[in-house]
Amino acid sequence: MNTFSNNATEILLLLFLIITFLQSGFDKIIDWNGNISWLKEHFSATPFKNIVPLLVGVILVTEVVAGVLCSVGIYQILSSGGKVIAFYGAILSGITLLMLLFGQRIAKDYEGAKTIAVYFIPTILLVFLLQAA
Repeated sequence: MNTFSNNATEILLLLFLIITFLQSGFDKIIDWNGNISWLKEHFSATPFKNIVPLLVGVILVTEVVAGVLCSVGIYQILSSGGKVIAFYGAILSGITLLMLLFGQRIAKDYEGAKTIAVYFIPTILLVFLLQAA
């Protein structure tokens, strides 16, 4: 219990990223065609218009890997106190969010970009906390 209470902030932020990315990845898998259809329209006036499925696949992989790394990171924190895997999960989460932000900016979806910034702030806080460990 002491390990949890000593790392509560990191664990809660990791849970936030796990929920964010694993749910998003699960949604992409379950409704691949719906997501691709919507995103093709979203990016129709951008240089990405012809490679939407490839880009969605890249995002899917990074989201799932980030979510898994964050999950394993919680286990590592609770079992040994180590934070390396959680740190890698937080870094990959930040990179994934930057890719999503870039896409929203290219599509000129500034409201969507603002939403991603809201997710980026706690992610950077987590990177900072894990980096300092």
